[in-house]
Amino acid sequence: MSDDGRSAITIIAMLGSVFSPYYARARARGAADPLMHCAMNVALYGPRADRWALTERPRGAVFRAPRSLAIGPSVMEWSGGELRVAFDEVTAPVPSRLAGTVRLRPSVPEPAAPGARAGVALDRWGRHRWSPLAPIARAEVELAHPSLRFSGSAYLDTNAGDEPLERGFERWTWSRAVGSDGIALTYDVRRRDGTRMLLSPAFDARGGARELPPLAPRPLGDTRWGIAREIAADPGSAPRLLRTYEDTPFYARSLAAATFGGKPATVVHEALSLDRFASPWVQLLLPFRMRRAR
Repeated sequence: MSDDGRSAITIIAMLGSVFSPYYARARARGAADPLMHCAMNVALYGPRADRWALTERPRGAVFRAPRSLAIGPSVMEWSGGELRVAFDEVTAPVPSRLAGTVRLRPSVPEPAAPGARAGVALDRWGRHRWSPLAPIARAEVELAHPSLRFSGSAYLDTNAGDEPLERGFERWTWSRAVGSDGIALTYDVRRRDGTRMLLSPAFDARGGARELPPLAPRPLGDTRWGIAREIAADPGSAPRLLRTYEDTPFYARSLAAATFGGKPATVVHEALSLDRFASPWVQLLLPFRMRRAR
């Protein structure tokens, strides 16, 4: 997110696109190759207009190396202590070019979170794992299409799984809160077996990690599609919605203000309903927000 709060960008490299209806259909027929369903998802939220690009590509368009990943024309590469992302994608549903570079530099050279490289299990069996690799970072963003430059706070994590998300979870919320003395992460997971887990680590710029004081789900208001938005924040607090970035039938990405440990913070928040995602009518809508290269 830019320092002035007017622009933001999210980039997700997907090896086995978890929200692909084509991948879901392939799994329904039997064993499916995740590398036949890869994508570099780029979402830009600018002062004048937003852009969304998600093109699913097959195995032949994917190149993997220890320090780099290429999916079609877009590349992620670690070099000189920073992650460089160069992307050149086509937006959906209205086609336009979305191209540029992002340079992300972590505040510390190694992951600050204990066990970050190994990942934190989100379910009882370790089939779904989350790794906050760089909780605090800076990013330099330079876009050619559309023309836009900004710098600001950044974050890097990974998720990995051995089964479809909807098999393990009913829903979850995730947030990253930026305050004056560091950042706080929350992962509030509602599992398919009826249990719940809340992770709430906090980090400072030197790489120190700690757990936040006890948090409680606080309402942020439902989306237009009826997705419940809750932030795990200070008990009794009243988070405020500042902007809705994405409002889809099963997923919402938002900007909010909330307090953690008594300290105010600006929060990027995500809410995901896997029950809604798995419904047949949502599966029919998914191709309108994505392209498929052959």
